[in-house]
Amino acid sequence: MSHSEQKIGESVTTHTAQGLYIDPQALTAHLPALDYRDGALHMEQVNIDEVVNHYGTPCYVYSKQAILDVYHAYSKSFASVEHQICYAVKANSNLAVLGVLAQAGAGFDIVSRGELMRVLAAGGRADRVVFSGVGKTYGDIEYALTQGIGCFNIESISELALINEVAKTLDKTAPISLRVNPDVDAKTHPYISTGLKDNKFGVAHQEALALYQQAATLSHIEIVGIDCHIGSQLTEVAPFVAALDKVIELIQGLRDNGIELRHIDLGGGLGVRYIDEMPVSIEDFAQALLPKLSELGLTVFFEPGRSIVANAGVLLTRVDVLKPTAHKNFAIVDAAMNDLIRPALYQAEMAVIPTVLPSAGIETADTQTWDIVGAICETGDFLAKDRLLSLQTGDTLAITGAGAYGFTMSSNYNSRPRASEVMVAGERHQLIRPRETVEALYADEQLWQDAP
Repeated sequence: MSHSEQKIGESVTTHTAQGLYIDPQALTAHLPALDYRDGALHMEQVNIDEVVNHYGTPCYVYSKQAILDVYHAYSKSFASVEHQICYAVKANSNLAVLGVLAQAGAGFDIVSRGELMRVLAAGGRADRVVFSGVGKTYGDIEYALTQGIGCFNIESISELALINEVAKTLDKTAPISLRVNPDVDAKTHPYISTGLKDNKFGVAHQEALALYQQAATLSHIEIVGIDCHIGSQLTEVAPFVAALDKVIELIQGLRDNGIELRHIDLGGGLGVRYIDEMPVSIEDFAQALLPKLSELGLTVFFEPGRSIVANAGVLLTRVDVLKPTAHKNFAIVDAAMNDLIRPALYQAEMAVIPTVLPSAGIETADTQTWDIVGAICETGDFLAKDRLLSLQTGDTLAITGAGAYGFTMSSNYNSRPRASEVMVAGERHQLIRPRETVEALYADEQLWQDAP
């Protein structure tokens, strides 16, 4: 079957006794930004090897068009109701990414003062920002209020009191919604589940009405909405519907008590296809929710992050060392867990594909099973395990799905500089963050000086 004939939902993998083979052409048929032309991997109109030659590796590369396409798919799918798509900045906070979305009219979901500062620096509007997160400080709240924040998503009674106190000091009124925890199982990885009673997020559903009533008595608080976020990488619509039903029940209770809202925020969390996952489409997701949302008559907020940027990006890495052993074959690459921690932290399975196709697929004579690992001194430093690949030292590999929670979660562990970031648009590519230097990592540190 040709590249163009691949069907949505088709498996792109072959499981063998030796390991997992991912068909690169079949996979890229499902990834909007990538395809192979004459055996060479391209993002939009740019040959990936051209990016490598200009900027080296490891390097994150993002497609501008792929980012915009998903954002517009959300906006179009919910066009029948008043809506605001608030991109979740934590997924990828590069200024170029934020700027592209700001120019398209996006709002933003933030969880820190630093993220708000990034949004504003990228041209975003504070009044289109919702401030989430369980640990907002006095300084965070003060800065957000002075910038004209659109809404605080409240997660505790003490936070509500603090926001009222700061707003009173500034002689401002703070717009708030309550993040309600509906105790709905999103059936996702426990580290990215947020809507269960065991999670740290939100206010218990049964306590929400009383807290709203208390908020209504506070002098410098304006109630504007209700918020709910049940987790990340959700591939089915049923958990969203279950959560929405609980929120609608609460909205009716608020109306019965004279509390009227302006918006309902259903959070983010819609999943993506990394390899063989089959997430619900944005269009089907919308169609399942719109009948209930239309009846509410409220503006609808969403906070997508991963689904906007994950498959718009790749992490490029070079094979430095091939180390076959009697028990395992290790391909040691120049990226590592400090560059991409998802496989180690979440046991995430991410696709690793060559930037230049071998002459044959799984039948290639030198195809072997490799663990793709970094040079960090941790056994947990791996990017993929048991992958059937034809490799040589010096080859470049692309880790797909890396546009979300890749660079933004990277670190300088082992005093490793963080990777460069590049954006592609049509035939153009542009450096949007230079590679760090080792010297920059300790430039602000000082040696201890013994007393004279």
